[in-house]
Amino acid sequence: MVSVVRTNLALTNKTKYRMKKIIFYLASFLIIVLAISCNNSDKMQGPDPLASHIDSTVKPGNDFFLFANGKWFKQHPIPASEQSNGLWQMIQDTINDQVLTICKSSAALKDASKGSDKQKIGDYYYAGMDSISLNKKGIEDLKPQLARIDEIRDLEGLSKVAAEFRAVTGSAFFGFYVGQDDRISSKNAARFYQGGLSLYDRSYYFDTDKRAIMIREKFEEHMANMFKIMGYDDAKAKKAAENSMKLEMAIAKSSRKSEDTRDPLKNYTKLTFGQLKTTAPNFDWTIFTQTIGLKTLDSVIVGQPEFLTAFNSYLKSFPLDDWKNYLKFHLMSNLSPYLDDKTYQESFNFYSKILGGVQEPKPRWKRVVEQTDGSLGELIGQVYVKEYLPKGTKEKLLEIGNSIKEVYAERIKALDWMSPVTKEKALVKLNGIAMKVGYPDKWKDMSSLEINRASYLKNVISASQWQFNFMISKYGKPVDRAEWGMYPQTYNAYYNPSNNEICVPGCNILVPGFEHVLADDAILYSVIGGSTFGHEITHGFDDQGSKYDKEGNLNNWWTSSDSVKFYAKTKLIVEQFNNYMPVDSLHIKGEMTQGENIADLAGISMGFEAFRKTSQFKKNEIIAGMKPDQRFFLGYALAWMINSRPEAIANQVKSNEHSPAKFRVIGPLSDMPEFYTAFGVKEGDAMWRPENLRVKIW
Repeated sequence: MVSVVRTNLALTNKTKYRMKKIIFYLASFLIIVLAISCNNSDKMQGPDPLASHIDSTVKPGNDFFLFANGKWFKQHPIPASEQSNGLWQMIQDTINDQVLTICKSSAALKDASKGSDKQKIGDYYYAGMDSISLNKKGIEDLKPQLARIDEIRDLEGLSKVAAEFRAVTGSAFFGFYVGQDDRISSKNAARFYQGGLSLYDRSYYFDTDKRAIMIREKFEEHMANMFKIMGYDDAKAKKAAENSMKLEMAIAKSSRKSEDTRDPLKNYTKLTFGQLKTTAPNFDWTIFTQTIGLKTLDSVIVGQPEFLTAFNSYLKSFPLDDWKNYLKFHLMSNLSPYLDDKTYQESFNFYSKILGGVQEPKPRWKRVVEQTDGSLGELIGQVYVKEYLPKGTKEKLLEIGNSIKEVYAERIKALDWMSPVTKEKALVKLNGIAMKVGYPDKWKDMSSLEINRASYLKNVISASQWQFNFMISKYGKPVDRAEWGMYPQTYNAYYNPSNNEICVPGCNILVPGFEHVLADDAILYSVIGGSTFGHEITHGFDDQGSKYDKEGNLNNWWTSSDSVKFYAKTKLIVEQFNNYMPVDSLHIKGEMTQGENIADLAGISMGFEAFRKTSQFKKNEIIAGMKPDQRFFLGYALAWMINSRPEAIANQVKSNEHSPAKFRVIGPLSDMPEFYTAFGVKEGDAMWRPENLRVKIW
């Protein structure tokens, strides 16, 4: 379980891995914040970024998100090829340019030695950009895998092919990975969990609102179109799509709701390998595990045992041909971005246009650059650190992170609802949080990965296979607590409860909008201190992380009375967010998003408390006509300056554990009396909440 600060919905790729990919930093401002020798007396070039974004037609107490960002939104409409616009899109565009430079310079090298980092980066990019060859081939490079599915004659064969494709397309049927045992954090375990759905969440299969009904209809049409690309005639394609939809409906029916998968205790069942085979005897687990590379397996962790029981029954109740078509669709769907334009466009039309509201595809170079970084980010990261990341990054991040930890310790000691014995354990856990910042001291060895210019698809598959083999190799070995789950060029962060650690890549130090100067502390402590370090540290104490002890093991370290008081407070934040309605008639799922909402509230509270100790706050420095506390909260709104399409917001509400950007601003700020004071929020304002309903946990 890894929790991230920020999220975006990769609508052109359904694979969901919570620790991965998404948002990158605004590299055009490389000298913005981190000229460590710089000082706050330097003058900004141009208007103050916070002041220039304000929409004065909006009352801050009614909608602080639009008050802080509305003018920028009006001046910058969402591009046709994007699902959103704002801070993250600027960041994505600029980092794409940075990575493009690395890719193009690597591809242009005539003497790059075979197997070198730049040879792999250059060839991967070149193959992806060769649209002439891709369109000429069509789905030719995928035909060996499709033929492999056609060869399946029984459930034993189905089990084997499912294993062969796990590294290529992700988990069909169910989820699987090798990762830390929640109860024995020093041990890597084989883990199985519910999965196998093409839509992002089970709710898409059963909700009765107009949007959900439309999506199901369009999804079945999309499946039929994909079968036609495989060579099926119209009647056969339509029938294959109908049967595949019935199969996915059955799988969805047997899946727990997203909010019911949040409790790590209730989603942890350890079984012997023999018990696993008994749970679902129709699936050949021996063939599956041995094929993926697990030759000896004594036990497994199953997230939702009833899901595997239902899956077992479906293996008999649905014909083998239905399962084969299901596998073919998942194969095509997951690999469509790396095939010809026709196949890509079909996938784009459903997953990006219908689900996300995006009107047109990104240019090929952007798609290829993002994929190259996704597959070879470990190699690109090494070049990036040398050529783009400013010196002193680690030191500055540690400085801010340690200041937030100090405030957190003070807040824990002063809690009026926690007993001394639990406080002592909470402080021990807080003190034990490891902070990975900047970039790893040791890079992964990808020397065995072979990349060439012959086939983009084969390169993607090879990189996926390498990543999968790397994961499988962990089984039976001690956990490497030094391993990073992100790249230094990834504008994101995470908390890993099993390691009791946070990871903040180097680019998080940068704050867009400031050129040639160090951003003032009001902004540094809101964007970096609050929404990054404060947020991630809080994940160690949210509704999930609080169940793990200082060693990262699932272990109840709370007194029973403290637990009762804690969950009474978390119930309030669930109720608060349940009442927010971002789009159509869809309400935010307070249960599903509570961990992130708790982290947002506590994070910005810790950031503000740390900011109080700075010279800027103590001297009440006025910048661009704003007091320190006003700049702090405007800085926090800047961190979430994202305007999204309604379709993308609806998709996020249904399937993502993060609330939409607007509510990550107005939600926590509505609970902070310091915000009320800064902007004169009064009863009658839309964001005003009675004191007895304002949530304060940490």
